[in-house]
Amino acid sequence: MKTHFVLFLLATVPSWGKQAIVPTLKDVSYGPHKAQAVDVYLPKSDKPTPVMIQIHGGGWRGGSKKRVPSFLKRAVAEGWLAVVSVEYRFTDVAVHPAQTNDCLRAVQFIRSKAKEWNLDPTRLGVTGGSAGGHLTMFVATHDDLSDPDSDDPVARQSSRVQCAVPFAGPSDWSLLSTVKHDHPAYRQLIGYEPGTPAAQMKEARKRDVSPISYVSADDPPMMIVHGDADGIVPFAHAEVMFKRLKESGVEAELVTIKNGRHNVSGAGRAEVVERAIPFIKKQLKVEQLPVFEPPCKWSSGGLFFRTLQ
Repeated sequence: MKTHFVLFLLATVPSWGKQAIVPTLKDVSYGPHKAQAVDVYLPKSDKPTPVMIQIHGGGWRGGSKKRVPSFLKRAVAEGWLAVVSVEYRFTDVAVHPAQTNDCLRAVQFIRSKAKEWNLDPTRLGVTGGSAGGHLTMFVATHDDLSDPDSDDPVARQSSRVQCAVPFAGPSDWSLLSTVKHDHPAYRQLIGYEPGTPAAQMKEARKRDVSPISYVSADDPPMMIVHGDADGIVPFAHAEVMFKRLKESGVEAELVTIKNGRHNVSGAGRAEVVERAIPFIKKQLKVEQLPVFEPPCKWSSGGLFFRTLQ
């Protein structure tokens, strides 16, 4: 039986990438604004599955929940993970804290749907790249928003997650005073015009938007992935966040992609996938399934990257 099972999987797994992994549910609303919606990718499973909540990037002003990294879609196809991709309000609609509030609310909403969607509410993780990396870290470090006495059944749910994997996300707005940040989105997120000198920005606003401000010993394990040649989100953001997590006693890993630029935020590189998948499985207590090693080269956006040796 075991031999037949392995042969069957080997025969079927290579075809997953050719099949369109589409949402089981689309545009499910978690709030009154049209942007407050999620797409849900459910695996075929008899048991409640763990969930990775995907938060897209785009400078808090663009992007789409339709873009889900291939390694997450692969996990859905393999049947061991559900994925919920979150949309949120952009800065042309409302500035911070609209985006973080939306993502925290989305976590609560997903947990409220656990029974209906066959999810395990005790095994939720969060991931995202660039602006999504920032929101991932914010969700992971923020205190629980649950209100047991609320009339709103969603608000009664916990907003905490069990692990986080941010890719190339900014963590500390105080760095705008010491490290060059050319992209206008950092300032736009907290209500300032592009080019506003850091010294003219209120310290309270910079502190409030920074995930590093909320780090505490009870935060979930975090794997930070960042390229050391990132010109959009300087690598210093990963370094200071990792240091703060370790100093606070939080389980943390820093995966440094040598010569990696901001495209690391797309989570398509083989060395990223090879580290992220085992981390997610460990933290979300995924039963060991047959592991299929990636080919010698993975493709992402027409570029090929070598696997980690």
